[in-house]
Amino acid sequence: MEMKKLRWGIIGCAGIAIRSVITGIRQSRTGEAAAIASRSLDKAKEAAEKLEIGSVYGSYEELLADDSIDAVYIPLPNHLHKEWTIRAASAGKHVLCEKPFSLTAAEAAEMVAACRAAGVVLAEAFMYRHHPRYHRIKEIIASGEIGEIRGIHGAFTFNNSRPSENVRFKQFMGGGSLYDVGCYPISAARYILGTEPEAATVQAFFSPDHDNVDMMASGLLEFPGSVGVTFDCGMWAAGRNILEIVGTDGRIEVPSAYVSRSDASSNFFVTLHKGERREEVAPAVNQYALQADDFAAAVFAGKPPLAGAEDPIHNMRAIDACLESARHRRRVVLKELL
Repeated sequence: MEMKKLRWGIIGCAGIAIRSVITGIRQSRTGEAAAIASRSLDKAKEAAEKLEIGSVYGSYEELLADDSIDAVYIPLPNHLHKEWTIRAASAGKHVLCEKPFSLTAAEAAEMVAACRAAGVVLAEAFMYRHHPRYHRIKEIIASGEIGEIRGIHGAFTFNNSRPSENVRFKQFMGGGSLYDVGCYPISAARYILGTEPEAATVQAFFSPDHDNVDMMASGLLEFPGSVGVTFDCGMWAAGRNILEIVGTDGRIEVPSAYVSRSDASSNFFVTLHKGERREEVAPAVNQYALQADDFAAAVFAGKPPLAGAEDPIHNMRAIDACLESARHRRRVVLKELL
C-alpha cells in the first residue's frame, strides 16, 4: 500500500528553504513539497520550476486557503514568524517554523497556544536534533562512559559582515547572532542536559555598522547541578560549528555539530575516555528529511515530536535572558523574566 504523504506548502522563498528544507521534504518518506508562495509571484514561479513544485501562489494568504495543503513550513524573517504561524493555525495547517521560533518567549507562548487551540502540530525547525548521531551521543552519556557532565561548550560562527539589506542586520526583523546562530548551541545544551538554564551572563559586540545588532556574543548559561554551558556565536568571525561535552571521566567532541553534509567528513564525532580516542561515523542521512518524517509522524500517528510543543518557549526564554544580559551588562536570572 502506498504511504500517505503530508502535503507541504512553503511560505516564502528564503535561502534555507530553497537550499535545504524543500530538498529534505522531497527526500523524506512521508512528505511532498506541493506548493510555494511568495509576495512576488515571479519569484515563487522561479523556485517552483527549479524544485518541481506543482502549485504556485503570489501571496501567503492564497496558499493558506488551499485545502489540499496539510502543513506549512515558515522560513520568513524572524519578526514574521508569530503572525504567520498563528494565521496558518487558524487556517487549520500544521506548522514547522524556522528558528529562531519568535522574537521573545511571550510571542512563542502565543504561537503555541494558538496551535494548541486549533488542534494542529507545531515544531521549531532545529534539524540537527534529528540526526542519529545525537541519539547516539545521548546513549553514550546515559551509559556513564564519560561520567557526570561538568560542562558544555558550543560555538557557531561565520563571517558575513558586508553591509547589505540582509535581514540578519535589521533590529526590527529580529537580526543578530544570538537569534540567528546562538540559538543552536543553546538548544543543544538544553537537549543534552534535559533541563533548563537558571541564569545567563553574556558579552556582545553590537555593531553600529549593522543597525546595532549583536554581530558576536559570548556567554555563560548556568544549569542545575552547577553545570556551566559556555557558548559563542557570531556573524563577523571565523567560521566554527562545534560542540564539546565534558564529563568527569571523558568528553565528546562534535566537529560539525549543527550544519553537516551527509558524508563521513562531517557526520562523525569523537569520544575520548581514559586516554583512548574513539571516532564514530553516523549513517549518511539528510537531517532535513528526518525532520520532515518526524513531523509527519506527529500529524498522521499522533507520535510526540522529538521536541515537545513547549520546547520553543524554553529556548526563547533563554535567548531573552541572553539578550537582556548583553544589553545591560549584567547577570540575568531567568525567573526574573517570567
